[in-house]
Amino acid sequence: MTGTTGEIGIGIVGGGYMGKAHSVAMAAVGSVFDTALRPRLEMIAASTGGTAERYRRMYGFARSTGDYRELVDDPGVEAVVVATPQSLHRAIAERALALGKPVFCEKPLGASLADSRAMVDAAASVGVTNMVGFNYIRTPASQFARKIVDSGEIGDITWFRGEHTEDFLSDPNEPVSWRTAGDSTGTLGDLAPHMVNAALAFMGSIRELVGEYETVFRQRPAADGKGIVQVDNDDQAQAMCRFESGAMGHLYFSRVSTGRKMGYRYEITGTAGAIRFDQEDQNAVWLYRADDHAGELGFRKILTGPSHPDYLPFCQGAGHGTGYQDQIIIEARDFLEAIATGNPVWPTFRDGHEVNRVIAAIRESGRRRAWVLMSEFQ
Repeated sequence: MTGTTGEIGIGIVGGGYMGKAHSVAMAAVGSVFDTALRPRLEMIAASTGGTAERYRRMYGFARSTGDYRELVDDPGVEAVVVATPQSLHRAIAERALALGKPVFCEKPLGASLADSRAMVDAAASVGVTNMVGFNYIRTPASQFARKIVDSGEIGDITWFRGEHTEDFLSDPNEPVSWRTAGDSTGTLGDLAPHMVNAALAFMGSIRELVGEYETVFRQRPAADGKGIVQVDNDDQAQAMCRFESGAMGHLYFSRVSTGRKMGYRYEITGTAGAIRFDQEDQNAVWLYRADDHAGELGFRKILTGPSHPDYLPFCQGAGHGTGYQDQIIIEARDFLEAIATGNPVWPTFRDGHEVNRVIAAIRESGRRRAWVLMSEFQ
C-alpha cells in the first residue's frame, strides 16, 4: 500500500477499553491530522456475535462478527488493530500478516517472549507494516522531553528513574478477575511494558539488571462472592539496571500503589540539567538547567502548547492540554502514515519485542535472586 491515498478498511479485534479507544481514534484521525489515508470502519470482532453487534452500533462500524478469523480474512478489512487480551495477540497478528495485512497490536506485543519473537519473525518474513501500542510516550510533553534529551541540552545522562503505578487492586477485598491470573496479566505483563518502553526510548538498550516481584495480596474474594481464591500473578515489581550507555537506572511497577491513579512518572538526570514528568499532570514537563542564574536555579514547569510535538492539531491554545484519547489518535496517525509511505514508524514489533526481553529478564532475575545480562534473553 506504499504511496496510498484514499480509504482503507479497518478491522478492530476487541471492543472493550482499548477497542473503543482505537475505534474512536480511527473515526477522528482523518479530521485531526488530515491524513492522506482515511480509515473506513469496516468490521469489529468480539468474543460473541451479540457483543460485537453492540460495539458495531456504538462505534459506527459497517459490520461485526463473533469470530476474529472472519474479520482478518475478510477482503474489505485491509488493516487490523489487535485490542484483545495478550493471549490472543500472536494468533491474530500472524493470521493477518500471512495475508499481507498491516497490523497494529496493543502492548505487550506477546503474552511471552517466545510469542513476541514469533510475531517479529512473522512480520519480517512478509515485510508488512507493524506497530505496537505504547500510547503514553506519545504525549506532546514526553515527545518534547525526548527532544531535550536527544539534543544534549541536559548533558550526558547519568541516571533514569521510571515507574508505572496505579491502585486499582490496592483494596484486598477487590474480587479476582482476568487481571489476577497468569503471568501476562500481572503487573509485569500489564503496567510494566509502558515504562520499560519509555526507559528504552529515552536511554537506549539495557545491558544488565537485577529484579524482583511479589504478590502483595495472595488471596482475594471469588468473582461470584463465594469463597476465597488464590492470586497467582504479581502485584508489584522493581528492577535496578545499567544501560548500555553506562547510566544507572531504577524501574518500579505496581497495581497496588495506594493513591496513584496514573502514576506513569520518570526522572532523567544529566550532567547539565534534569527532567521530571508525571502522567497525572500530562501537559507539563519540569525542566532544570544547571546554567541558569544562581538566584533562579530550580525546576521550571513548562506547559505544553502549539510549539510542542503533535499538540497544535488538537488545540491552538497553550496550556489547554491534550488527553488520553488524543494519544491514541496520534498512534492512529502514525500507523496510517507507516502504511501509506511504507516506512516503519516506531515502535514496531521489533521494538515491542525489546520490551518483552526486559520483562523476561526481570522475571528470571527474580527467580535467581541475581543480576542477569540482557544478552541471555533473545
